[in-house]
Amino acid sequence: MKYSQTRTLWHRSLRRLASLLPRNTRFSLYRSMVVCDPTPDPRLLLKIVETKEELEACFKLLHDTYVEARLMTANASGLRVTPYHALPSTTMLCAKFDGKIVGTLSLIREGIFGFPLQRHFDLSAVRTRGGNIAQASELAIHPQFRRDGAILFPLMKFMYTYCTGYFDTRHLIAAVSQDRMEMFESLLLFQRIAEGPAVKLDFVNGAPAFGAALDLSLAPPRFAQAYAGKKLSNDLHHYFTQTVLPNIELPQRHFHTTNDPVMTPPLLDYFFNQRVQVLATLDARKKVLLHSIYNLAAYQGVLPGLPGEWQHQHPLRRHQRFSIKFPAVLSLAVAGKRETYALDIIELSEYGFRALSRRSIPLDTWGEISIELGHSDISTLKVAAVRLKTHALGTFYSFQLAEPDLPWRIAVHALEAGTTGEDLARATSVLTG
Repeated sequence: MKYSQTRTLWHRSLRRLASLLPRNTRFSLYRSMVVCDPTPDPRLLLKIVETKEELEACFKLLHDTYVEARLMTANASGLRVTPYHALPSTTMLCAKFDGKIVGTLSLIREGIFGFPLQRHFDLSAVRTRGGNIAQASELAIHPQFRRDGAILFPLMKFMYTYCTGYFDTRHLIAAVSQDRMEMFESLLLFQRIAEGPAVKLDFVNGAPAFGAALDLSLAPPRFAQAYAGKKLSNDLHHYFTQTVLPNIELPQRHFHTTNDPVMTPPLLDYFFNQRVQVLATLDARKKVLLHSIYNLAAYQGVLPGLPGEWQHQHPLRRHQRFSIKFPAVLSLAVAGKRETYALDIIELSEYGFRALSRRSIPLDTWGEISIELGHSDISTLKVAAVRLKTHALGTFYSFQLAEPDLPWRIAVHALEAGTTGEDLARATSVLTG
């Protein structure tokens, strides 16, 4: 019998024995078994998947892991590639050991295709709490590195750091198999989205799973309570919130963008047309939505053709390739007094932008706004709010600019110039001289 099979049977036996204990005792026992090394082997590197070679190795590891676990039928390509991987709102993380891919995890932020989970679970309760949602999905660890969490916990640490500091995520959701649910609840403090039995999920070959969610804004005090008194090697609260792993390579960004797209036209064509025919199998609406994101000329020969009845439809609103979060302070004269408003700008064009405010802003009143485009880029503009739309998160205002300044023009043109993080860096360096 293979080692991985023996280990799986051993773990199942342990879980059956532990299931006889009271819930709190079980969870405390599971937490005492955590091993999170604050100084991992320097040969371990955690980073965003960027290159063709890294993508291929991750898709292969996913395929082999999912086939082994009977979560998919073997594909002739030897790769597991999904439509969500084609979107700029999805980020793939990886763990490399001595240059070899040994772990991967995908973070799917809500985009034009929604979430895989939403076909099976009602996310209304998560949405009402406000904040962006991302689904943690497509987790795979190489069989040689599954012992003692030597790859799993650093990958979880990377996910936590990236989501809280770079991906503008409040809620993590996940589809968790029946035999892993208590691990997610006890160690990572996920909570079930819905009561009741596990649900058979179509995107993992009908395997039964639970929907689970973690509110990252409330996680630190909950982790502190759950891991109080634990040794550092067992303390996931300290590991996630305070430990600095030099093994993690975080993205370098010029502007305050919150995603890291990597799909160039050649990569999109290679993985989603040539290796696995993912794009051709999309329904008509998804094909149109994909065109609304990848609307640059370089992508036209790569994207699937639109059915005849869709070619003459009114075009959908162009979707942003880069999500942004520019903090700003608006100053207005209201009833003879100077009022200031803190805003988060989430969409922009050369002569306007859309921003979230938690205070009511008078419409058609001109004032001055200072916008932090990046860590050293400030734009100062004369603006007026012209429309508003209320939402559970607050109120979204559409603003008109009197005249864009140079930093604003540079940011807009750079963000519109390409589709990947590399495109953005190249365009920014050209525009700034």
